Amino acid sequence: MAISDEQLLDFDKERLAHWDEERVAHALAGENGAIYRNHLEIAQWIDGWIERMDEGDVGRRTPEHQRGLIAGVREIAAHLRQTDFVPGGDLLRG
Repeated sequence: MAISDEQLLDFDKERLAHWDEERVAHALAGENGAIYRNHLEIAQWIDGWIERMDEGDVGRRTPEHQRGLIAGVREIAAHLRQTDFVPGGDLLRG
């Protein structure tokens, strides 16, 4: 069953430093819409992984290491959601 765009975009956008509705709409409607939707799905999976880490169900780490890992993984999810890894995205421009 396919996930709707509404479901893919159901997250706290206030936590993202560079959220831009216009850029997101363009990414969804453009030739790389499928890639961006895939990035949104990956970001959702990352959210679940973070929840499991918070519950202590993923590996054994020191609290400091756990906080750093979660912060880094959240940063990746944010970049996926902000279209930064879509072809031509901010982080892929040479």
